[in-house]
Amino acid sequence: METTDISRPADPALAASPTVHPAKPASPYAQASTIVPIREIGVRYRARITRHLLALDEHDRYLRFGYPATDEQIRKYVDGLNFERDQVFGIFNRRLQMIAMAHLAYPDDMAQAGFAEFGVSVAKHTRGRGYGRLLFERAAIHAVNHGVDTLYIHALSENTAMLKIARNAGAVIERAGSESEAYLRLPEATFKTRLDQLLADQVGEVDYWIKSEAAALRGLLATVQEVRDGVREGRHKSGS
Repeated sequence: METTDISRPADPALAASPTVHPAKPASPYAQASTIVPIREIGVRYRARITRHLLALDEHDRYLRFGYPATDEQIRKYVDGLNFERDQVFGIFNRRLQMIAMAHLAYPDDMAQAGFAEFGVSVAKHTRGRGYGRLLFERAAIHAVNHGVDTLYIHALSENTAMLKIARNAGAVIERAGSESEAYLRLPEATFKTRLDQLLADQVGEVDYWIKSEAAALRGLLATVQEVRDGVREGRHKSGS
């Protein structure tokens, strides 16, 4: 999946004669993301984003970036993330490891035309849980509330999972050989969309706080156990 460090069409526009027609449009945003907490993340998460992307195998990197990105290219991509302009969303497990992330980019040449670009990656061991779709919905509602007209996805044609997500949301998809482009028209913001985003933000923050507290407690208990083991060992040696 291509993102801001990959070349894009200079003047993106909606396709007039798509080769793949959209499915019956579903809501491009949904409240399902409140079930799987999704957190908007910032610059201090660069290291975790890097670890997540470096853990992708060669084929997954190929699907995510459109080429088998090397470790150096991935680090360059992460270093180039503009958190002041773009939005990055993450899903974390109970140990606060990033297991899925999405990048909603606003490149200057596309933002002026009302476009935003979406890219997503999911850890292999967590596939099949709908994380890609949930991140797409979370990014879409953010885009809606920030006045974006069209959500754009540039994917390899073999990336059927991503194209299925776009098609089920009602996107128009154009295929050109090994590459595909999806365009999803977004509705205007409403009170409900703003409320949905606020709820999703709060759920993501509370979930992350709970997991952080749990991780700190596990660390404390581990330290206490180490102290106890050390005391026992000391008593045993002194007794012998």
